[in-house]
Amino acid sequence: MTRYILSIDQGTTSTRAIIFDDRGSIVTSAQEEFEQFFPADGWVEHDPEEIWDTTVAVCQQALKNGNIEASAIAGIGITNQRETTIVWDRKSGKPIYRAIVWQDRRTSEWCKELKAAGKEQIIKEKTGLLVDPYFSATKIAWILDHVGGARERAERGELAFGTVDTFLLWRLTGGKSHKTDATNASRTLVFNIHTQEWDDELLEILKVPKSMLPSVEDCAADFGDTDSELLGASIKIAGIAGDQQAALIGQACFEPGMIKSTYGTGCFMVLNTGDEALVSTQKLLTTVGYRINGKVTYALEGSIFVAGAAVQWLRDGLSLINHAGETEAMAEEVGVDQNVYLVPAFTGLGAPYWDPEARGAMFGLTRDTGIKDIVTAGLQSVAYQTKDLISAMERDGAVKPKTLRVDGGMVANNWVVKFISDLLNVNVDRPAVIETTALGVAYLAGLQVGIYDSLEDISELWHCERHFEPDMTDELRERLYGGWLDAVSRVRKN
Repeated sequence: MTRYILSIDQGTTSTRAIIFDDRGSIVTSAQEEFEQFFPADGWVEHDPEEIWDTTVAVCQQALKNGNIEASAIAGIGITNQRETTIVWDRKSGKPIYRAIVWQDRRTSEWCKELKAAGKEQIIKEKTGLLVDPYFSATKIAWILDHVGGARERAERGELAFGTVDTFLLWRLTGGKSHKTDATNASRTLVFNIHTQEWDDELLEILKVPKSMLPSVEDCAADFGDTDSELLGASIKIAGIAGDQQAALIGQACFEPGMIKSTYGTGCFMVLNTGDEALVSTQKLLTTVGYRINGKVTYALEGSIFVAGAAVQWLRDGLSLINHAGETEAMAEEVGVDQNVYLVPAFTGLGAPYWDPEARGAMFGLTRDTGIKDIVTAGLQSVAYQTKDLISAMERDGAVKPKTLRVDGGMVANNWVVKFISDLLNVNVDRPAVIETTALGVAYLAGLQVGIYDSLEDISELWHCERHFEPDMTDELRERLYGGWLDAVSRVRKN
């Protein structure tokens, strides 16, 4: 009898539920977009209730689409937009403020003050992260300091904090389970990745009461059981990982030196570094890749804030396209050798620049520049930013990869993947299942409930759907990338 796993993939712009069979193949899915709020320059928020409503709706719809009973689901995995911060009342379960999204920059000034006070080094040593508004802790403190009475309530133990995985877990279990996993904890700025514990010194520096925090589990663990009324039966929640670490697992990058790059709303490149928490000199992040059976595997990560979001902006902000699927033919027509550059620093620049004050810009416009050129520049910006990350990892001492495994919605575009291969001058493999974030937590849940015995079992399920090889000349590659570096230099503020 086929054993099914339900993955909840709660992303930045949409919520998906995907049901996998025990071979890691997609059986059925459902997806809903939800509203983005931009209350001020650099601020990004979500409505936690809408996140919850879409989660329940897509889970119910996926079961219905596949004509699958909830009782046939062996386990649930949750993967989520990381760092996004929710604070709620422990009694009512109601959020006290909107979710502050990972892209949000409102705490930039406080981050500057922390750096000026000499706090960045101790934070980096313990967490592997930089002091930046990206991470959860400064967002927690902002909520506590800007919602009336919130800090006092938190000190009394009345409030709970969670990244989106924890909030969904709380709701799915009817408030019985307040837990997270080591990957999500490692993105908060208050979790010591070496001791694998919440760190009292960091909590004091960042003004976060310890009583708010969830307990931290392995990525494959007993996280609790769903309320039977939600989906028709009680189901074990057995796997959790932040989206980029989930993709590392879904891509079966289990050996040190293996690397994947995910192209969703943002782009995130993650390199497995094994037992070593490699310290970056290039403003890359040292993070928990995954923790299974109590054993931590570390990773080096480069984070780009805007990838697919650039295409979404071309569609929704500028109305240049009606659907992302139109972009491939446009880029084919324009070709790679064009001089328009879009720097999509809409919420600042991520790695390796970490410039929260930078803003987006377009360069190289002429009288004959048209919609197709601008769309092509948007697609190319993703590859240029990927090249930034690979170059930074090489400067950190990582060996240039022979093959990059890619995933996420954008890699359905063959033109984009080929341009990435050409610009990086590396082979690129696209897997049979590109929804690797959801697949990764399906694997974790499957490990926990006994569908899989080991990571080796999971590795055997990975299959390449298409292999891309570079054939661009060195001269063209260097000229195109040189133009990008010049464009980035013009938008940087620090």
